[in-house]
Amino acid sequence: MKIVSNTKLIKRNKKIGQTLTIGALIVLAIGLYYSFTQPEQITITFGALLFGFLMTQIGIYFGNRWGRSPRPDELLTSGLKGLEDKYTLYHYVTDVPHALIGPAGIIALVPISVGGTIIYDENKNRFRQKGGNLYLKIFGQEGLGRPELDAQYTTNDLEKFLKKKFPDLETPEVQAILVFTNPKARLETNGSPIPALSLEKLKDFIRKRGKEKPVALSLIQEIQKGLPEEDLV
Repeated sequence: MKIVSNTKLIKRNKKIGQTLTIGALIVLAIGLYYSFTQPEQITITFGALLFGFLMTQIGIYFGNRWGRSPRPDELLTSGLKGLEDKYTLYHYVTDVPHALIGPAGIIALVPISVGGTIIYDENKNRFRQKGGNLYLKIFGQEGLGRPELDAQYTTNDLEKFLKKKFPDLETPEVQAILVFTNPKARLETNGSPIPALSLEKLKDFIRKRGKEKPVALSLIQEIQKGLPEEDLV
């Protein structure tokens, strides 16, 4: 399997996350200083604490995706290691974070890092989470959210990108896969219209799909040639 990453973007966003985290600590420290030394300056104290908290949340967002190793792209690369060279895995190169193109088709990979029991509720057409780390849900931005909507938006974005990039080419339908990267995640997702898999089962799923519903290799190669073949640095 070939891997093409936007390393420039990864390094930039990692630095942004680090800068925001340090800046947030400084702003929070200023707020605490005023709260003890000049309690009458309530506006400055409250403003600093609020702004520092917002900076912290943004810093956590960047840190979770680009600063903490293994990052989502590293986990997906590891999980798909061993796929044949007809596949190319793109990280932050197209209009979606992670895209896999090969005999199994064009696939938007949506990594999800939450733990606990993940259930697909067919009556409500949505996923639910039971258990997991409450602290990380509240402060670590690791709640489940709406992965079915994330998959839909990601699929739409990749389809638009391909139509714009290859206006004269009839590209295969884009598929999405929800990939749960947390080893503590337990999946009960039968009935989900979107494949929801643990990271360890992803490679076998791709291989099986590539054998059962292969896409013409000539078409895949034409798409791959129209995309970057080396890391963006």
